[in-house]
Amino acid sequence: MKIAILQVGMVEQSVLRRIQGSVSQVFPHTESVILKEVLSLPQEAYDDKRGQYNSSFLLDLVREYLKKTDANKILGITSADLYVPQLNFAFGEAELQGKVALISLHRLEPEFYGNSANISLFLERAIKEAVHEIGHTLGLNHCSNRSCVMSFSNTIGDVDRKKWEFCQKCSKQLSKLIDNMHH
Repeated sequence: MKIAILQVGMVEQSVLRRIQGSVSQVFPHTESVILKEVLSLPQEAYDDKRGQYNSSFLLDLVREYLKKTDANKILGITSADLYVPQLNFAFGEAELQGKVALISLHRLEPEFYGNSANISLFLERAIKEAVHEIGHTLGLNHCSNRSCVMSFSNTIGDVDRKKWEFCQKCSKQLSKLIDNMHH
């Protein structure tokens, strides 16, 4: 499996590289590449009242970049604050059993909550969200095991509570799903 990583707006290269390395480690037989292009944040995706970007709108734009690659999946990474209608915000969004995922780093920074900067905590959160959203594209649903990376995160506390690994049940399901991709 090959995963392309697309920078959406301004994102530090070191953060992209750390997520790239972790994604390749977590998913078996996976190569990930950071695309050279950068998708700039379109004004049309911005909601003035909310001060946030529409996640689904961006997801569609990220999808376009997949066509230019030989990758099976694409993960957009943005520092912009995202929302999906009906929710106050979103850490990320993905197509279930699809090809496209998007994560926002905005609310993963400890500074967002008035805490002091902590790069390792920030990166750990970013990796969890990346793995979670890619998990959806592979066909994994939310998991009821709260320490599984596939558990739903409503708050940053939920993100911090879960590990960046799959529980046994999701891990087994993932192996099946990946095997089926290759046959």
